[in-house]
Amino acid sequence: MTSKKYALPDVQIPEVVPIAMQSFTEYFKGFEKIPAIVEIFGEKTEQVLEDLKVEFFSSKFGYMGVSDEDGHLIISGYYLKNGDPVNKYLDVVHELVHVKQYKDGKALFDETYEYCNRPTELEAYRHAIKEARRLGMSDSAIFEYLKVDWMSDDEVRKLAHNIGVKAPPKRVLGERVR
Repeated sequence: MTSKKYALPDVQIPEVVPIAMQSFTEYFKGFEKIPAIVEIFGEKTEQVLEDLKVEFFSSKFGYMGVSDEDGHLIISGYYLKNGDPVNKYLDVVHELVHVKQYKDGKALFDETYEYCNRPTELEAYRHAIKEARRLGMSDSAIFEYLKVDWMSDDEVRKLAHNIGVKAPPKRVLGERVR
């Protein structure tokens, strides 16, 4: 932040703007019937999902997340349009765990932990991975799902270990692959 005051032209830049929120159940259908979701919210599942708001943003960067201000979902329209259907489904499961965690008062972004060791992330990934296995995904396919832009291969391997997913062997640099 600059400490020096600069003379700006006569313009107005808002500091608070309205955020357009949509109803989760208006766009995401059938989640209230999924056992993995009912396991998260219990008998309150339908009500929680009906009350849940979602904010869509248009950017080629980003996937899904949960606001740490009020617990609503934040989702990239680009990801919804172009992402892998299974990844999107598992990401919704994962993010709904974060919604529950927010409602329970847990700190979603506790920076004292690495992402791959953060308790809230491990809990959310465990739910998503349980659902991935129910879908019939192998550990190899689940390991591929775990790969995200913000984690190195070693961090993905740590995360996989932490949530009980067997990682494939590391490839040696220069190793031939058939």
